[in-house]
Amino acid sequence: MKKVLTSIVLLLFALLPFRAYASEGAQEGKELNIPEIVLEHLADSYEWHIATYEGKSIHISLPVIIRSSQTKDWYICTVENLPEGFFINPEHHNKIYEKMADGTVERPLDLSITKVVAEILIVVAILLTVFCSCARWYRKRDEITEAPKGFVGAMEMLVMYILDEVVKPALGEKHYRKYAGYLLSIFFFILVTNLMGLLPVLPGGVNVTGNINITLSLAVFTMIVINVFGNREYWKEVFWPEVPMFLKFPVPLMPLIEFFGILTKPFALMIRLFANMMAGHAVMLSFTCVIFLGWTMGTGFGVGLNIFSVIMLLFMNALELLVAFVQAYVFTMLSAVFIGLAHKEHHQEQEA
Repeated sequence: MKKVLTSIVLLLFALLPFRAYASEGAQEGKELNIPEIVLEHLADSYEWHIATYEGKSIHISLPVIIRSSQTKDWYICTVENLPEGFFINPEHHNKIYEKMADGTVERPLDLSITKVVAEILIVVAILLTVFCSCARWYRKRDEITEAPKGFVGAMEMLVMYILDEVVKPALGEKHYRKYAGYLLSIFFFILVTNLMGLLPVLPGGVNVTGNINITLSLAVFTMIVINVFGNREYWKEVFWPEVPMFLKFPVPLMPLIEFFGILTKPFALMIRLFANMMAGHAVMLSFTCVIFLGWTMGTGFGVGLNIFSVIMLLFMNALELLVAFVQAYVFTMLSAVFIGLAHKEHHQEQEA
């Protein structure tokens, strides 16, 4: 308990220099806009913001790759030197738009490396490095006579846990090898992106799984795997389920419900991951902003508010570490269950 209190006190002293910054901003009439700060962090961007020092933004400009809707020409640049006719439209989430000859504006084909895309590339590089190093260990040693230790041993334990507790029970011995690679890739991708999002400094701090486009893509991949590799019994259960005849003829009530379920499964995966990760980031950022807000309220009230904010921030960070694993686990588990339901003979053999 003493160590926890000491850490909180030291953190408050570390934040003392920001009191002058907050007071200066209040004297200049600048109010701390917490919703704007939170939404700006959660949104995607063409630059990687690091910090703001003396009113100047310290950031890394990312490559902008766009194709003109008017001339069909390709441009590679940064957001600071956009070609003539292109501009950042604040009314449409700060995306790049093009002004046409007739005065209208259109969204060009945009293949830019945004902050989220850059973070995904970093996560992919991390995963390739980790698993290539583990594979190198297994190539050079006999895993039967020599057990892996350290980091390789921890990775093997995590992989075997997902295989034995998630993939095999959902898919069975007959099918689990076919889908193990996909499910493990999904698990580690979500886990690493969640953990990277908790880092407050470069190369972390990007809310990848709190972006609806990313969770939609992951859910669509699972939907494709389910419906492309589903067997005949699965499709029979969709269009001609084993229910009383009046529920499927002449009005195909149950087939419509089952067909609608094809869309609701990936939708549930998408919303569950997106909502949980976005909410967690929003709450942590809000408590961080309250720390700065406290300095503008005077020393007495400000210190008390900051102590409460720091305690809640530490609690939320610890909780988000758990959520990072739980959300990766739940997404992988539900994907495995949905894929297993597309192979009905496995369940029939178990019942027999």
